[in-house]
Amino acid sequence: MRISDIITGQKRYYDLYFFWIIMLWVKAIHVFGFVSWMAGMFYLPRLFVYHSMAEDAISIERFKVMERKLYKGIMMPSFILTTIMGFWMLQSYAWEVYSSMYWLKTKLFLVAILIAYHFYCGHLVGVFALDKNDKSHVFFRWFNEFPVVFLISIIILAVVKPF
Repeated sequence: MRISDIITGQKRYYDLYFFWIIMLWVKAIHVFGFVSWMAGMFYLPRLFVYHSMAEDAISIERFKVMERKLYKGIMMPSFILTTIMGFWMLQSYAWEVYSSMYWLKTKLFLVAILIAYHFYCGHLVGVFALDKNDKSHVFFRWFNEFPVVFLISIIILAVVKPF
């Protein structure tokens, strides 16, 4: 065994070690972004419930501001952060390691639906901003429950990896 073999082997070990340290940080930031994004996904439809029930101009304007700030100031940055970190993990190792397993494909499908829900919420923010909402508070109460099913499913798929 030569010294150069030891040095080269040690360098590969450190490269791999630092790669996984970075990936743990990427995963932590991904989880932080996902939690923040989901908090907005739970709260914005609840604001839609109250907004659709509001009758006085002051409350209606207050809800418009709250909805806009929540969507553009919290949900969108959290969505972007979650997506970037998720793609980074997929590109770096996850697709190569887990692409033959159905849990990852199922999770990505559910995430795609959640992204569509996110942008539909953004559409509804615009509808409310223009005072064009024609849906009742009952619709938004049911609409508010939608992301719960996806949150539970995505977490189970990511943590348990059942299939």
